[in-house]
Order: sequence, then C-alpha cells, then structure tokens
Amino acid sequence: MSPAISLNGVTKSFGATQALNDVTISVPAGRVTAILGANGAGKSTAIRLLMGFDSPDSGTVSVLGLNPKTHATEIRSRTGYVPDTPSLYDWMTVAEIGWFAAGFYPTGFQSEFDRLIRRFDLTPGDRIRGLSKGMKAKLSLTLAMAHRPALLVMDEPTSGLDPLIRREFLESMIDVAAEGRTVLLASHQVGEVERVADDVIVLLNGTVAAHESLDALKRSVSEVTISVPFSDQQRESVVPEISGHIVAHVLCGSDHIWLVRDLDAGRLSDLCRRQNLPAPVVRKPTLEETLLIMLRQLRQESRELRQEPKAPEEESSTNRAATF
Repeated sequence: MSPAISLNGVTKSFGATQALNDVTISVPAGRVTAILGANGAGKSTAIRLLMGFDSPDSGTVSVLGLNPKTHATEIRSRTGYVPDTPSLYDWMTVAEIGWFAAGFYPTGFQSEFDRLIRRFDLTPGDRIRGLSKGMKAKLSLTLAMAHRPALLVMDEPTSGLDPLIRREFLESMIDVAAEGRTVLLASHQVGEVERVADDVIVLLNGTVAAHESLDALKRSVSEVTISVPFSDQQRESVVPEISGHIVAHVLCGSDHIWLVRDLDAGRLSDLCRRQNLPAPVVRKPTLEETLLIMLRQLRQESRELRQEPKAPEEESSTNRAATF
C-alpha cells in the first residue's frame, strides 16, 4: 500500500533559520501518526509543506500520492485540516458556516456536519464571534471532518484547551483511524498523544530523531541511571560502557542518564560490579520522559557548542516532568 504522506530528503529554510534538514518521512495509511518535538522543531513547517502552503528548498513531498503544489485542489478535497488557530468567518452562525462549506464538497457534507455539531454540543444559531476558544476548535474540527476525508491533518489543535475538549479531539482521531482513514497530528501534548498514536515521529532541530511505531519505541528503549560522584578536578566521572544502542545521554549532577535501545541489563550490572560502581537503575520510560531526555541532550550539546554554562537544574535536577 502506498504511504498516505511522504517527505523525501526535504530541506526548508526561512532566511538564516533552517526549519527542516534533509527530512525523510513515510506515513502509512489508516494509522494515527504523531509528530512530536519542542517549539521550533519543524512540526508546523512540515505540515505547511504537506498542505501546499510552502514549497521545499529541496526534496519532494507527496500527499495521497499527489504533489501538493501541482494538485493542491484535489488534495484539499480529500484532506481535512485543523490549524492551531482556526480562521473562521466570525460574523456567521455555526449553521451558516456549515451551509457555506457544504457548497465546496459533494452531497453528504451537510448531514455529516449536522451530526458532528450535535456530537460536539455546538448550537446551530450561535454566532462564531461569541464562541469560546474550545467551541471554535470543535467547530474547526467539524468542518475538517464533515466531508469524511481520507487524511486528517491537525497542527497543535488542542493547545490551550480544557481537558474535556482535548479528550473529545482524541476520541475523534480514534474514530477516523478505525474507519481506515489516516490522521497526522502535530502536538506538544505528549501524554495525550501516547494514548492514541500508532506511530511517532520525533523532530529535533529540524531533523528526524526517531520514526517508528509507538509500541516498538516503548518496548525497545530503556532508561538507565547510574550515580557516579566526581571530584571538582574531574570534568566528568568515569562511566561504564553501555551495551546496546545509545539514543541519548545526559549528565544531571552526579547522575548519568542514558536512553538505550536493546539494553543487556545483566551485562551492565556485572560491569558496574567489576568497576565498583553503584548498581544501575533500569526502567521503562514514558514517551514524555523519552522526549525530555532527548531534548536535554540537545540543549546540553547546544550550550557546549556556544560554551555556555549549564542551567542550575541541569547540574543537579533529576526532575522528569517535561513541557513541550
């Protein structure tokens, strides 16, 4: 089966800022795929390229087998798009904007729109200008879904919304995927994404740090912590060789923290004993914790390149709470 979305060797810059650097992504049809990363990682840029709002500097983009720049109308007829800030005609009522949008789609849009506004508790006669942010977000989702698109693209759709409305968005994504359609979701709400995503794409500074099924990522990656005190004269403590593929490594005070794929925990414990090191603490991190460690490594590497001092929390903190 052809991928619903693909980016092949895509690079995109805005002036001196490189938003995407040689990004290659293939999103399978009929699944919920989440693009995760901190602000500025390139998530929104990737979506703008997919929707045909921008063009890549190099590389190719394909959506439902079509080029967004040459087949924009056809792609948009088969795609639902929910931006982070919906652009709606605020002088219209909920019912009027549904009637207006129905003129751009085949028969069936109006009845599905009416069904969805009932589901989301939207009142047909309410003026859009008087709706709350959450109600506008639900109206935007309704307009994106009413033509039953083959692909639903959502760019930070739940940012700033209350938990109940975010839950309704998540339930909608599950419904779309259950019907064999595709969802692409860019979000910083990592904990919520973890409950619905089949696949995850992690973007760090415009490059792909990970792209695989969520189950495989959670199954293969372990977090290893070893507390190794060091003296003021030592720049870094001596640490054991880690068996497995190291995804990330950060130093928080005397704690070395690694993300490791396919860890041989028994071999590592034996090695620590032979080197008279504390026993390693091995656990399975959540998706949020995995991203946090990746971002900490990126930040530490960036500071080292600029020769900046580490922030106090990176010297001694072992806090795992992340905000994206």
